[in-house]
Amino acid sequence: MKKVKTTPTTTPTTTTTTTTAMSTNTLVMYALLTAIVIVLQLMGSFIKFGPFSVSLVLMPIVIGAALCGPYAGAWLGFVFGMAVLFTDSGAFLAVNTIGTIIVVLLKGVLAGLGAGLVYSALQRVNTIFATFAAAITGPVINTGVFIIGCRIFFMDTITQWASSFGFASAGKYMLFGLVGGNFIFELLINIVLSPVIVRLIQMRTSKKA
Repeated sequence: MKKVKTTPTTTPTTTTTTTTAMSTNTLVMYALLTAIVIVLQLMGSFIKFGPFSVSLVLMPIVIGAALCGPYAGAWLGFVFGMAVLFTDSGAFLAVNTIGTIIVVLLKGVLAGLGAGLVYSALQRVNTIFATFAAAITGPVINTGVFIIGCRIFFMDTITQWASSFGFASAGKYMLFGLVGGNFIFELLINIVLSPVIVRLIQMRTSKKA
């Protein structure tokens, strides 16, 4: 009787284990960066340029967007927005609650998402260039959406504030009194610390190799 050779059935154990490890690492990264965003926002509420505190959390948002993708950036931006609502939005909440929630959450989400999309689009060209571009994109979007939101929901209040602080117009007050110092500080922090992001990306890439 002729014996039929059978091929042992193989199971994708290695692939499954690798996928599970990657998923676990990603979840750990999400959790760690989420905690950092909350802590830095609480710390940043004590540092002020003008009437409002500076944002120290854009750096971990950019890190998450670069390491884990645009959706991670969007999630961290949402966490940032929620933290801002509870720590540094009292003046705006008193004027327009719904408008404040929309602006604060939208600027955070779009800043993280935009940074992630910019990094994803440019990383194949050059990692360092992509990192610096993403680090600049976050503060620009965050501040830009805030200014647009002010014009839509809070222009009457902004005009009153401008007059009380001696500014010639509401536009000048928004640029030089409301967000100017904050934006420059946030932008410089991101640019200066961009090499840290590059190093983290290199470390993560070397571990995957």
